[in-house]
Amino acid sequence: MVLGYNYLSAGVDIIFSTGSEVGQRCLFYISIGSNDFIHYYIPNASNVLTVYLPWSFNQFLAQTIKQEIKNLYNDQVRKVVVMGLAPIGCAPYYLWLYSSENGEYVKNINDMILEFSELNEELADATIIFCNAFEGSVDIIQNYNRYGFNVTDEACCGLGEYKGWIMCVSPEMACSNASSHIWWDQFHPTDAVNAILADNVWSSLHTPMCYPMNLQDMLAQGTR
Repeated sequence: MVLGYNYLSAGVDIIFSTGSEVGQRCLFYISIGSNDFIHYYIPNASNVLTVYLPWSFNQFLAQTIKQEIKNLYNDQVRKVVVMGLAPIGCAPYYLWLYSSENGEYVKNINDMILEFSELNEELADATIIFCNAFEGSVDIIQNYNRYGFNVTDEACCGLGEYKGWIMCVSPEMACSNASSHIWWDQFHPTDAVNAILADNVWSSLHTPMCYPMNLQDMLAQGTR
């Protein structure tokens, strides 16, 4: 083997005491779930559609996240941010795949994602913030002019209709001004969109999308 990758992080302990002390002082940010739909459920990998209807698949994912958060809580973690999923039915890949007319979003995909977000919103309490990335992203898409965007459906980097057919594989494929686009490639938003969402998570600067409070307010409570 000539080339390889080592994903090992810093040294760890066998006992749990050190980790519990660190967990009490740390903020845990959880942003996960999109790939379960993009690479598994929607393309029907391993015939998953014969096992789970959309509702039951969402329930399965939501319950899995809830259990992992309980595990963190049992390890003395008391500050958690859970991000919902963006409206991937608006992503250029699905606009291309479903032959969208005039950038019309794929409703059945967005409906699944919205349902998943609503299930996760039930997690919110004094120690857990749920940030509705679907809500925040739709606000940007619907009010793109206010946020300084010109292109809402076509990716900055890629090939094909909506630049959603072939993924971004080289700098030469990219547009000259990514900040004018909502989507960077087939599935991912641009840095400009992420910056707006980050401001909303921190302080609800542009629009409230975190419940029951934003991150700034949660951390302020911890200093009182």
